[in-house]
Amino acid sequence: MRLLRLAERLLFKGVSIVAQILLVAAAMAAFYQVIARFILQSPADWSEVLTRALLIWTVLLGISLAFRRGAMISVELLHNRLQGRRRRALEHLIAVTCLAFLAFIAWIGGHMTYRVRFQNVPSLDISISWIYVAIPVGCSLAAIAVLTRWLLGADEPDLVRNDAQG
Repeated sequence: MRLLRLAERLLFKGVSIVAQILLVAAAMAAFYQVIARFILQSPADWSEVLTRALLIWTVLLGISLAFRRGAMISVELLHNRLQGRRRRALEHLIAVTCLAFLAFIAWIGGHMTYRVRFQNVPSLDISISWIYVAIPVGCSLAAIAVLTRWLLGADEPDLVRNDAQG
């Protein structure tokens, strides 16, 4: 369990760093678009598309961080009313449902990525599949987050304290 805890901590710290870098890059590209359009009077055709692509990646990486923190859709009323085995059974049901949904979305996203692999984003001159691959990557990381939360336990005080500290 220590090895699993260390691996998930390193993985999600890395995902957090990448998501933050992508968000800053998206903000910079959007800021450049505003400067180019309204001050230089020469809008760049690449910055809006790049901003959109970076935000897509940021959101899909960010969902894995949200799932790891337990920000999954849940039935709080039912969860709060149940005790003991029934509460744990509900948590298992929620985890299995989330895993099934994320696996399905990752599978669909993988097929979409494969189908568009020969299409290019004209203003960036890259394959659009680099944008679409965010779907299976983000959903797979979110599934790993759900699985590790399920295996390590949702109410780990040391995890919450370490996440709050950085």
